[in-house]
Amino acid sequence: MKKVTLITIIALLSVIFSTALFKTTCSAEEKIIVAAADPYPPFVDPSDVQEGLSLVVIRAAYKTQGYTVKMEHVPWARAKNYVIKGDGKYDILPDVWMSEEGKKEMMYSDHYAVNVVKFIKRADDPFEYNGLESLKGKKIGTVRGYTYNDAFRASNDFVREDAVDILTNIKKLIAKRFDLTLEDEIVARVVVAKEDASMLDKIKFTENSFSSAELRISAGLANPRCKEIIEAFNKGLAEIKANGEFKKIFESYGVKTE
Repeated sequence: MKKVTLITIIALLSVIFSTALFKTTCSAEEKIIVAAADPYPPFVDPSDVQEGLSLVVIRAAYKTQGYTVKMEHVPWARAKNYVIKGDGKYDILPDVWMSEEGKKEMMYSDHYAVNVVKFIKRADDPFEYNGLESLKGKKIGTVRGYTYNDAFRASNDFVREDAVDILTNIKKLIAKRFDLTLEDEIVARVVVAKEDASMLDKIKFTENSFSSAELRISAGLANPRCKEIIEAFNKGLAEIKANGEFKKIFESYGVKTE
């Protein structure tokens, strides 16, 4: 009788231990957030051991809330598609600009950086950007899946041609396949310098900016964790700003904070 009781106790303890282990494992899995995006140095950079400025900020913010962030480097259109689907493959876009159209499918966080977007032209081109009317008749390289303002996307006064990334657009620009492209100046300079610094002598940035866009993370509204994910980031972001870690991260990349 004692033998049966001992076996029973051991069996019960085994079940309890297994259940506790399962719950702990599930809990750990639920605290993992998967980010996805294409290269956007210095913000998202697969060649950087820390994977870019954005990822350092995002990981620091989420760490304060007990989350771990994994990064997948994939084409932007694919990343955006899966985040919007909200099926758990990718949870967030780490470096996105907010738009009215995007609000229909995604929830956005508080912003953590600002991109100053300028038009890029060939070095011998006297063009200067002075509003959308100055683009009339131009052929402009854009990046597939990127958010540009609604007026730019809707205008029929110029032609837009999508490519997979900004580097492709700059190469096409130099080859005279179109007239202009546009990108955050810091990002464009970093991307070109890594590929071939001599290309910087072949291009120029307009003095006037096209837009100033706030950089945020976003999660698909279809993702059942959407609100939790964004609120956790916002709370963590406020904490690292308050304790000085946020400023130190930006300074380590040579980028000024707001």
